[in-house]
Amino acid sequence: GEVVFCSANHVLKYTLEDASQRGVYGTLLCTNFKIAFISDETSSQETAPPFKNKLLRQNDIPLTCVDHIYGVNDEKKKLIIGCQVKSKYPSKLIIQCKDLRVFHFSLIYAKEEEAKKIFQGIVHHSLEPKSLKCVFAFSYCETASPSKASRKRSRTLMFETKEDWSVELDRTKGKCKVSSANEDYVISETLPQFFVVPFAVSDDDILRFHGKGIPFWCWSHHSGCALFKMACLPAIQEDGISQKYMHRMLDAVTQDQLYPVKVEDLSSCLPALQDLQLSYNKFKQLFLIDSTTEFWVSDMKWFSSLENSGWLEIIRQCLMKAVEIVDCLESAHTSVLIVEESCSDLCCVLSSLVQIMLDPYYRTRSGFQSLVQKEWVAGGHSFLDRCNHLYQKEKEVPAPVFLLFLECVWQLFQQHAPAFQFSETYLTVLSDSIHIPLFSTFLFNSQHHRDTAMKPGHPEAQRSPLNFPSVWDWSLQFDSKAQSLFTNPLYVEKPIQDKTLRKTAHQKHQRQLSLPNTLSKPSPRKGFFKEETDNLKKIFLGKRVGKWLNPTDSSKELYESWQRKPLDYQGLLLPYLDGPAIRVWIQRYLRWVPEAQIFGGGSIATVNRVLELAGEIQNLQKEVERRSCRMDSSIAWTPVYAGPPLCSRLSSFPFTAMHASSFRPAIPSSIRQSLGSVSSLADKEDDDS
Repeated sequence: GEVVFCSANHVLKYTLEDASQRGVYGTLLCTNFKIAFISDETSSQETAPPFKNKLLRQNDIPLTCVDHIYGVNDEKKKLIIGCQVKSKYPSKLIIQCKDLRVFHFSLIYAKEEEAKKIFQGIVHHSLEPKSLKCVFAFSYCETASPSKASRKRSRTLMFETKEDWSVELDRTKGKCKVSSANEDYVISETLPQFFVVPFAVSDDDILRFHGKGIPFWCWSHHSGCALFKMACLPAIQEDGISQKYMHRMLDAVTQDQLYPVKVEDLSSCLPALQDLQLSYNKFKQLFLIDSTTEFWVSDMKWFSSLENSGWLEIIRQCLMKAVEIVDCLESAHTSVLIVEESCSDLCCVLSSLVQIMLDPYYRTRSGFQSLVQKEWVAGGHSFLDRCNHLYQKEKEVPAPVFLLFLECVWQLFQQHAPAFQFSETYLTVLSDSIHIPLFSTFLFNSQHHRDTAMKPGHPEAQRSPLNFPSVWDWSLQFDSKAQSLFTNPLYVEKPIQDKTLRKTAHQKHQRQLSLPNTLSKPSPRKGFFKEETDNLKKIFLGKRVGKWLNPTDSSKELYESWQRKPLDYQGLLLPYLDGPAIRVWIQRYLRWVPEAQIFGGGSIATVNRVLELAGEIQNLQKEVERRSCRMDSSIAWTPVYAGPPLCSRLSSFPFTAMHASSFRPAIPSSIRQSLGSVSSLADKEDDDS
């Protein structure tokens, strides 16, 4: 279904490792799917990435992945805005992508007519508002046949049927009911056709405010309390009517759960979507590097710029709020009702994080994918608007809400890697897939929106409904060898004796008690409230400690109780929230910056990375020894990557090609003199404030 709109030959793609204006010549194309650069040179196997995406080559940019385009004339860089393009075209084109890649193309050597058409075509198809039917997924689905993998029954629950919700209720032993009041979307187009509510909530209650003010069930704790979420009532309602209705809904929750309810209003404790977008815009500028010189200049103030963006602080706030909700469910045995205006943005972030911390099933790959389907897709998150796929700024507020969730999950992963069946690479690839305009998972604002788009355009049309692929059909993007990188080799599975108790071949994850056995011997570990935290702050940040979030007294008790017990990777999982513990997701953000890789990081970075690898190898050796001593046919061996050897750029593996050439990091003398000597830079604050 891909169609070429325009192309230009003799386009020079610059390399960014130096200022010598070197590059490779090739053809630049714009299709209804992507912007593609095809080199005139034949690529060797040595320069190929460790794994390849079947849909995209190394120099391909999906149209929905374009973030900003700059034109350069006479060394002057100007932001290109859609609908304002004139007949002229710049001599150089800079394309910044949402996955943080940066491409530089020179149009000087192309024919004038071809250069003009490719420039206008790229801007028109990537930056100007478009209708949903223009997204490539529609062209793809009309011509492609369903893959074999999509025909097989997946272990991922899609939560599109009543049966899927019943399975989840049975697994968690939830004391609620599956409602079909919105079947065929007769009540609300933003709600799914099926959802779970307390027994005391009637169909009339759901109909009264079109689903607003209804406590939707998310998950049940083994003690009997549960997690719910709710959208605020319309502001036009009278206070008396609203209060009476809300009291009835709260009574419905307490009546079924037999536990008190705590209401968490996210609007009063977490940033608004506009603030979220502003913070991320500042944060991503640290990684959108145009040249080697720009990198080393920005490196002078990197930590202060990182702190000023506030992005890591927002991540910490979300994790802290999730811990408070976990404390209510785990320690106080109190049901929690999360309230948000739409119940489909930060509500999804918090409810998902809480379930990942409490339920080990959601830390498996199939469980995590089911969680995204339940809380985000069925939960009505506006992926189309938040990701701004159609570039309609005036319609909705774009905000990286789902990326914020993945960031929080990565923080948990990097602190407790053995608790997760999936790997860091899996999370990075999932974040990239958001901007591939093919998967129904990230293409619509609700299930009704998707079902409407799947229908034929005209009632008399003879063709069958479109079948959009799900992002979970990974075979569309990667072969089996590449998919082996999605599995975490350090994952600690459930004890073997639990597997022998299964009565059926179909695997069902039975939830364990979150906290380990209280009779177990305490195992002292460095943690959240240890003196080492203060030392780390001084070592890593010096005097610039920043703002710290202090846990509540009850949350502190939960942390201390959790740390006194042996760490159970199949039980409760809590994040460390002090400053040094919240880190930058290096694989996602620095994989395209050659200067940030290990051979340019100096001896300290090299030694640190080698020590980390040595620790990982020791853990792998212990795991191999443990499995060899307890070899059993029922043990499923974790697949290990069997592709090319790891490249020297360790933090970019497996996304960038191997390069034999190195470089010498250097700052131009004129810039270095204006910044002052090294000693003076070390003595003063890095942000000159």
